Amino acid sequence: MEEIKYKVPNGKLLRINLKKEKEKIKEIEIHGDFFIHPEEKISEIEDSLKEIKSKDVKKTLEKLIQSEDIDIIGFSPKDLEKAIKGN
Repeated sequence: MEEIKYKVPNGKLLRINLKKEKEKIKEIEIHGDFFIHPEEKISEIEDSLKEIKSKDVKKTLEKLIQSEDIDIIGFSPKDLEKAIKGN
């Protein structure tokens, strides 16, 4: 697995363990200095990102946040997508 460290502008540090095959996320673990409420939703976020393309991370996470009423403090869906894509 690849380890990614991404400092969100004016935000927190994301540490991501990532395995991709042909632009699809196969495994992902998200850690860092951020807050997610409810906390147990981090597993659901990671599961929702498996088998999707890197370019679809923002859209997928936005849908999940809205449908599951998740609060994330310290990074945005766009930040996570940038970190995964390497931008």
